[in-house]
Amino acid sequence: MGECANYPSLAGRCVFITGGATGIGAAMVEAFARQHSQVAFVDLDSTAAESLCDRLESETGTRPWFQQVDVTDVPALQNSIKQAVNDLGPLQALVNNAANDRRHSPKEVTPQSWRDCMAINLDATFFAAQVAAELMGEANSEAKKQGGSIINFSSINALLGPSNMPGYVAAKAGIVGLSKALAADYGDADIRVNAILPGWVVTQRQLDTWLTPEAEADWMEQVSLKQRLLPEEVASLALFLAADDSRMITGQSFTIDGGRT
Repeated sequence: MGECANYPSLAGRCVFITGGATGIGAAMVEAFARQHSQVAFVDLDSTAAESLCDRLESETGTRPWFQQVDVTDVPALQNSIKQAVNDLGPLQALVNNAANDRRHSPKEVTPQSWRDCMAINLDATFFAAQVAAELMGEANSEAKKQGGSIINFSSINALLGPSNMPGYVAAKAGIVGLSKALAADYGDADIRVNAILPGWVVTQRQLDTWLTPEAEADWMEQVSLKQRLLPEEVASLALFLAADDSRMITGQSFTIDGGRT
């Protein structure tokens, strides 16, 4: 795809991204870095993360802030956000991207596996947003100005309800409701909260795991735009929702799926 739009309001802005080492997350880290934002991200995959940081430092002159964190460890997640703010400056955008779309039939679900699924796909989003809103509020009060953007990643699976993903679908549907609720809770602080619902994004993980030629052919029969949906295109939507250009948009869900739903 060609170059994305330039958003002057993102320059110098501290942006924190969960699950930023690979896939859509890595595309967002790169997209914000190229907007000259102060980018911080966490991930479990430190090898991929450091490689991404090395490349972006070489290409842009600025190294993204990275910390290896398991987002299901709530204290570690919240502390990493606080540390990034301490190192980079006031937080102005949070992107909750970390997730795990592991397949499982309902009969395979145990109480612990259900709890584990919620921990990464729903709980981490709330607890990251909780501390982010607190930090945004403190910075806004000190600077006597308000503003901030929280972007939560859901999925079109929340709308379609495919089989063998009960926990993931439930969590991603919860993200939509959570985003509406937090938009109301944080509106007085001028903090916007929105959700992105991607379709089948062609990441390396999808190519390695699920996106067979047969599956892709079937997908192309179901979408209006007969092209692959790329991580960079999802990142472009995140840029808009983090920028001041979307300052009056909150509590909304944005589907990007080539016309599948």
